[in-house]
Amino acid sequence: MTFDLRNAINAISDVVQNRPPPLREFDQIYMKVADMVIQAEYVARVFDNKSVVFVGDGDGIALSAAHLKAQGVIEYGPKSITLLDFDERIVTSFRRFGEKLRDSVDIFAYLYNVADPLPRQHFGVYDGFHINPPWGASNGGESVTAFLERGSQATKEKSLGIVVIADDPDLPWTQSVLRDTQARAMELGYLVAEMQPQLHLYHLDDNPDLRSCSCLFRRVDAMCMETTSEPLSNSRLRNFYGRESPLRVKYVRERVTLNTGRESDRLYTLESLEVRNG
Repeated sequence: MTFDLRNAINAISDVVQNRPPPLREFDQIYMKVADMVIQAEYVARVFDNKSVVFVGDGDGIALSAAHLKAQGVIEYGPKSITLLDFDERIVTSFRRFGEKLRDSVDIFAYLYNVADPLPRQHFGVYDGFHINPPWGASNGGESVTAFLERGSQATKEKSLGIVVIADDPDLPWTQSVLRDTQARAMELGYLVAEMQPQLHLYHLDDNPDLRSCSCLFRRVDAMCMETTSEPLSNSRLRNFYGRESPLRVKYVRERVTLNTGRESDRLYTLESLEVRNG
């Protein structure tokens, strides 16, 4: 792995500038820029010349991997990237930025909530998936396995999957979720091909030192593939985004503004300069 670090960081900063502010109530917590470089390069390498689906991607790792290739920082990357996300702000910003990358990679984005069955058009058509879901501290990892199952349903028999989740040996819940995620992946026909422990840091005020790992899964048993996709049960929606924070919102809708490319004027007020005579 060799590339110009300055050019890589500058490319990722373009993506960071494009993404909308995170909504903490939906566990949108963004990865720090240096670690985005690491993860984006890894994604580009793992999914080189493959079609990959991102089930959620507030961080912007998908666009980062594509932009690194488009800018010539690296020479490899996915041939197509599809984003499925319940946040229309993220879908819109993904499409907008993706227009600049179409000469290097095919970019698609659709509104989708993991609580719903995976649409048939996405079932079993991708070479790989990537998820960085709510980490499941308050729901026994159910939020992680929900995203894992959707990613698995979207991919082909011989597929790869990257799962990014919390990893701190001093926090038992992270180790339990990691263990149960690997167990569920095995039930779906995957094995752990590679793991990068305690790799990423986040803009997380209440726990700034909490890291995540990156697990690479490889499907080895197609007989375990799911043939249908069902809605998540009510029990799996509880505490989805944290304690007493269930999954109840289908979509986050974007407010349309005429001031394209400018911050929404609902987020600030203007105080005029006092006019002086003379």
